[in-house]
Amino acid sequence: MKNTIKVVIILFTIVIILIVSLIIQQDKKEKSNDSGGETVVKEKNDQEKAEEFAEKMKQKIEERLHKKDIHHFIEKITFKKKVSISPMGYVTVDGYINDDAEKFYFSASLMHKSNEIGSMSFSPELSYRFKDWNKYKDEPEIKENYLNRLSEKEREQYLKDIGEIE
Repeated sequence: MKNTIKVVIILFTIVIILIVSLIIQQDKKEKSNDSGGETVVKEKNDQEKAEEFAEKMKQKIEERLHKKDIHHFIEKITFKKKVSISPMGYVTVDGYINDDAEKFYFSASLMHKSNEIGSMSFSPELSYRFKDWNKYKDEPEIKENYLNRLSEKEREQYLKDIGEIE
């Protein structure tokens, strides 16, 4: 009888230990799958690093824009707050010029390892503000064709923007 009670107590203790360990293991699994788990924290850290890097590179982006701005069109450069990371690891910063986010926008792809601007793209309207028409002085019809596509108001504004009229 004493042996039977000992066996029952031992079995009961083993069952309790198993149940407690299953509960602990299940709780650990839920925490790792939860949105507060390590994966999300790592992504957040990568995003924070990208934002810090982008902030550091804004001066280089501004310098590049001013270098392209041969007509001194740029009065104000605004950067969007959202910074993205491409699958290839580039940090992408978007922005716009002179408070016109629809017409004069740009995007810069930054290379984190070399602290360089990989590439920049511009909206068509902004790209035309950077165009050096002196390269086409032997072919003035190219500029005239572009200007003829614009309305009178747009043409006047464009010529003001590139400093040809006041």
